[in-house]
Amino acid sequence: MKKHLNLRSMAAQAVEQVVEKGQSLSNVLPAMQQKVADKDKALLQELCFGVLRTLSQLEWMIQQLMERPMTGKQRTVHYLIMVGFYQLLHTRIPPHAALAETVEGAVVIKRPQLKGLINGVLRQFQRRQDELLAEFAQSDLRFLHPSWLVKRIKNAYPQQWETILEANNQRPPMWLRVNRNHHTRDAWLDLLTEAGLTGFPHPDYPDAVRLETPAPVHALPGFDEGWVTVQDASAQGCVTYLLPENGEQIIDLCCAPGGKTTHILEVAPQANVMAVDVDEKRLSRVYDNLKRLGMKASVKQGDGRYPQQWCGEQQFDRILLDAPCSATGVIRRHPDIKWLRRDRDIAELAQLQAEILNATWSHLKPGGTLVYATCSILPEENQQQIAAFLARTPDAVLSETGTPEEPGRQNLPGAEDGDGFFYAKLIKK
Repeated sequence: MKKHLNLRSMAAQAVEQVVEKGQSLSNVLPAMQQKVADKDKALLQELCFGVLRTLSQLEWMIQQLMERPMTGKQRTVHYLIMVGFYQLLHTRIPPHAALAETVEGAVVIKRPQLKGLINGVLRQFQRRQDELLAEFAQSDLRFLHPSWLVKRIKNAYPQQWETILEANNQRPPMWLRVNRNHHTRDAWLDLLTEAGLTGFPHPDYPDAVRLETPAPVHALPGFDEGWVTVQDASAQGCVTYLLPENGEQIIDLCCAPGGKTTHILEVAPQANVMAVDVDEKRLSRVYDNLKRLGMKASVKQGDGRYPQQWCGEQQFDRILLDAPCSATGVIRRHPDIKWLRRDRDIAELAQLQAEILNATWSHLKPGGTLVYATCSILPEENQQQIAAFLARTPDAVLSETGTPEEPGRQNLPGAEDGDGFFYAKLIKK
């Protein structure tokens, strides 16, 4: 029974690591999930993701109900109370169970003397919930994003900004990529139907299928055999623009965890693909993905700003540069991004992107294709980045994606669509 009681305190500790210590949830959560029973993993994830999605609301509620914030070693209790609020507001967990288990969490984090305080705050919240929610709905925090990011999105999308913020606060759809070497998309959709699941094809990306409701991977026909891969539809758009062909020399730069590397090899199994990423730890995921799909690529650890270090003077037919970015297009998948990013990061990222673009362009053969992509929705990293590159690079020509005045194609996150994503296809004269 003890392990189950731990879930609330574990969620509180995970959120604290993200908000106070700047850790990424995708680094913190897997280690914690290993400690809990399989049946509890989904709830632990829901509590962590949910609290981070609605953090500004929960923070505001605590300020209304407590005279002094919890500080120092008591700080975990602050996040434990948030976990309690989240359950009462946003889950179907019966209130008495949410209360009991959250209060019990104080014992696990060695703060049993604060059980009465936690219980009191949660019960007060239950009594005043409707009035607090009505008041919060009038506040500037209601968009559940930091103010600097609201301002940037508002400036970039004066007509659509509220829709974008709303989409960021939703749970993401589950998108799959059908491996065309095993089945056509339609044939695999028939297998999915036989398995009792429903999927919908994407109108633009030929391998993409959206599940009506997310499902565990082992429920998907042929997942272990490599028939299908979990990958967002917008991410699949990269290879639709890249158009890889057999026999070509291709770089997938910033490749981890390997979704685009394997997509290139599904489309062009005889291509020579070099998959490069700066983060050595994340390259293990690339190897895992290649292994599951029975594919081979030359996997290298390297910095995109210094290609000579990992490819010498080699020239390539096609380069896919999925550039390091603010990830503001995938907030619904990674709600911690809202609290980890800072306003000043955007200019630094734009500078890094420009350096990588310049460095890799010299390794593209004349007549070759470079696809620049980001999972960002901010113009500084996207349209403005490509406009500046075209202005300083006389042998670069924009193809299929926008116009020289408005370069690139920008996808925005949508409930039944892919994540926020940007693409620009460039041909070397």
